[in-house]
Amino acid sequence: MSDWKDICSARKSAQLASIPQEWIIQLPPETRTNVLDIPKDCGLLTTRELQITETTDVGILLRKLHSSEWSSEEVTIAFCKRSIIAQQLTNCLTEIFIERALQRARELDDTLKRTGKIVGPLHGLPISLKDQFAMKGLETIMGYVAWIGKRAESDCVLVEILYECGAVPFVRTNVPQALMWWETYNHVFGRTTNPYNRKLTSGGSSGGEAALIAMKGSPLGVGTDIGGSLRVPSSFCNLYALRPSYERLPYYGVVNPQEGQESISSVLGPMSNSMSGVKIFTKAIIDAKPWTKDPLALRKEWSEKEYCLSEHGGGKSLCFGMLWDNGISRPHPPLQRAMKITKAALEAAGHKVIDWEPHRLVEIYGNAEKIFCSDDDHDRRSQCELSGEPVIRMMSPIDDMQGHTMGESFSRSLVDKVGHRSAYDLWQLHKEKRELRKSHLEHWKKTSERTGTGRPVDAIISPTIAYTAAPHGLNTSASFYSAFSNALDLTACSFPVTFVDGELDVPQPPHPFRNHEDEAIFKLYSPDVFAGGPVGLQLIGGSQEEEAVISMAEIVDAALKVYSA
Repeated sequence: MSDWKDICSARKSAQLASIPQEWIIQLPPETRTNVLDIPKDCGLLTTRELQITETTDVGILLRKLHSSEWSSEEVTIAFCKRSIIAQQLTNCLTEIFIERALQRARELDDTLKRTGKIVGPLHGLPISLKDQFAMKGLETIMGYVAWIGKRAESDCVLVEILYECGAVPFVRTNVPQALMWWETYNHVFGRTTNPYNRKLTSGGSSGGEAALIAMKGSPLGVGTDIGGSLRVPSSFCNLYALRPSYERLPYYGVVNPQEGQESISSVLGPMSNSMSGVKIFTKAIIDAKPWTKDPLALRKEWSEKEYCLSEHGGGKSLCFGMLWDNGISRPHPPLQRAMKITKAALEAAGHKVIDWEPHRLVEIYGNAEKIFCSDDDHDRRSQCELSGEPVIRMMSPIDDMQGHTMGESFSRSLVDKVGHRSAYDLWQLHKEKRELRKSHLEHWKKTSERTGTGRPVDAIISPTIAYTAAPHGLNTSASFYSAFSNALDLTACSFPVTFVDGELDVPQPPHPFRNHEDEAIFKLYSPDVFAGGPVGLQLIGGSQEEEAVISMAEIVDAALKVYSA
């Protein structure tokens, strides 16, 4: 065994040692794929703890915490226990710091008891964090063997603000090596699975966070997104998530691959089982004036006027553009059905849905991919070389699956030069990106001729990726449905719609394939393999439209619930 494997083994052993022995449960057989009900049945959680952790509306949780009906300590214990159950079933965690979290919860309870006042809008609420969010004294490993043992000397700005808001950080969650993949696997902590079906991926790169929240092991989590890393795992795990615009929420101190790459910025955002969690988190962080701590954070206060959709007809008779097919990769049948359900629900609620015409998406994605590849993978390779661990080139758990792995050939075909790009070449990509953003903006504005509202389309609705949660290793490295929001800096919110139904979502006959990716995605679909998996979509608004996008996503979510009732 090589040295790097010994280091990984020791780190996994240390992680196991951080789990209280009395919280170890009897594991189900590997043949049991759906493990969502095990927290209820395993006997570890009390009736009250089940009541607490089954409360998915974050607003209700906070009301009970702020009124002292539930103490922060008991709520934190409940979610700590459930997160450990989730870890044993899906391998979703990295850092586990229970005592630290409980000490924080007790301090908050004491403050509320002594003063009668809450510390902040998130007072007492346990919040989980993706492994990127540096916390003083804890490792931020990011799936790299070489980063084991490196402890943060200070909290990142987001963590500072969470403490000021009264939150209780309690666990951090798993990521893929170097992050930029739709599967969560690394040599240090291993593979995270989807609790709806452990044979399927929970997505990436916020896949650990998605699996944890889907197991109700956390009421509210924070992930990051540079190409869909919040929205894809949320769609795979039946969650809500917000991809905000560049610099709206504070990113300073968050550990990231390709640090210094600011052509397409990574952003942080909330993930939750409820839209209330998305709104409450976003408003709390913005109300904390993050621009006073992060020099890049925009000085833009929360706007109740924008949340009330002042620029979108007050939320009455909205017009949505439905992106049925981007012309690059055709969505699987469950996603096509989800879009039809959403269209019918919105029309039943008095809104209008028109077809969205995709605009220069191959050029937009090609530009983004060239920017991401400008260092010729130097960043990832150099970090792996520090320990001797190999660079992970595929996510399949089966060695002979290489020929079936999607994404690499099509993505590389968009990158006309492989190698380091000069500063001048990168500037040209920036220039091209600026022109593409302007072109897309004009395309959007022109939809006012078709909406009937006198306004352009209020938001776009589309898949986050062309398929639902896929078998491990068979996920593509490219998402043309989500990544264009990052390239164009469009605010987006993912939301759940339905579940894959083998009888309703029958395979379709072959269509003329546009590229290798489209063909591979088509051949991937099998109702038996995908049955039961969550089906989610995303709502895409304009840049810096967080308040409006949250509000419109709430409208869509409400319409779906009424329609499905």
